[in-house]
Amino acid sequence: MELPKFILGDNTDHPEAIFVIHTEFPRFIINLQDDEVEWFEEFDQHDQKEIEDETENLIKEASAFYDREVARYGDD
Repeated sequence: MELPKFILGDNTDHPEAIFVIHTEFPRFIINLQDDEVEWFEEFDQHDQKEIEDETENLIKEASAFYDREVARYGDD
């Protein structure tokens, strides 16, 4: 199965949260409400520097994905 790069997540235990799941390396879930990130990967020191450099870009991509999805719901 081929997964999309981003998936929206919802959970009634967290009604204010806006979860976006990133399915490619580095895999993570971000809560766009507070930009809290939970990584599914473990990183060594070499990876850590690369991830820190890329994190800002990944958060922007996740936010853009969410905005696009919400806009599409409004088109229905």
